[in-house]
Amino acid sequence: MKEIRVSSWPELHEVLYGESWNAGLHRFRSPFVFRGQGRADAKLTTTLQRLGGDIREVERHLLRNFRKYAHKSGVDRDLSWYWLAVGQHHGLPTRLLDWTSSPLVALHFATAQEKDYDQDGVIWMVNFVETNRALPPPLGAILEQEGAGVFTVDMLAAYSRQRQPRDTEHLPTFDLSWLEDLEGEAEQPFLLFLEPPSLDERIVQQAALFSLISSPDAALDDWLVERPQTYRKVILPAELKWEVRDKLDQSNITERTLFPGLSGLSQTLKRYYQVRTPQDRPTKPEEKTEPLSRQT
Repeated sequence: MKEIRVSSWPELHEVLYGESWNAGLHRFRSPFVFRGQGRADAKLTTTLQRLGGDIREVERHLLRNFRKYAHKSGVDRDLSWYWLAVGQHHGLPTRLLDWTSSPLVALHFATAQEKDYDQDGVIWMVNFVETNRALPPPLGAILEQEGAGVFTVDMLAAYSRQRQPRDTEHLPTFDLSWLEDLEGEAEQPFLLFLEPPSLDERIVQQAALFSLISSPDAALDDWLVERPQTYRKVILPAELKWEVRDKLDQSNITERTLFPGLSGLSQTLKRYYQVRTPQDRPTKPEEKTEPLSRQT
């Protein structure tokens, strides 16, 4: 497992922004996407997997009813992939998992829950250039033709119509079985990243991305571990969380900016004016007596 345990804010930055030089473009363009979690032992499971039961059957009912009842909510494209992204964005259990192209946004989510401040957090870094190498040739060709690193809902919708010529977009169910058909042709599960439509400010501010693994019940953790060249798992020590949190707030990476509206503003102000008890106060970096850095 490519696991890196950092010990300081500067080291954290070095790891998160490392490997970002693109020699072909002569620019710093990171090939990684990021996901922050408050607990390092948390699994990379989707909200659909957490429901349990027959995942494919549950998904079919969820998506059918979501489209039926949400149709008056201003969704402007009646595409299955569009509805899937909208549902994920609004909390519907789906086979998608949230990611971001911003390391700082990922750090926000790793430090957003104070109840987890006594636990190590984690930043998952996944190299989408490497994961794209495992895509079935038809999907890889789409990215190459578009000159893109991740998919859009329109790209996937167009390909699914080619894959299934019948009018799947207006059927009462969402048929995504062609993903598993492609998996069979490729003889291995594959992972793709999807850039959602800019539905609102929240998606834009969070630089949001979704991941999707071809089998809805497959464990992403296991998929990554079997392909160590595709990821880094950065451990954020519990004792470093308050420093990271305060510096993110100073950098304007807060609920106020990531969740535009009064609720996000209220959460930001609540944390900013919270009185810290002595046992909650972090130790200054210069007072640390033992190094924490360790890579395995």
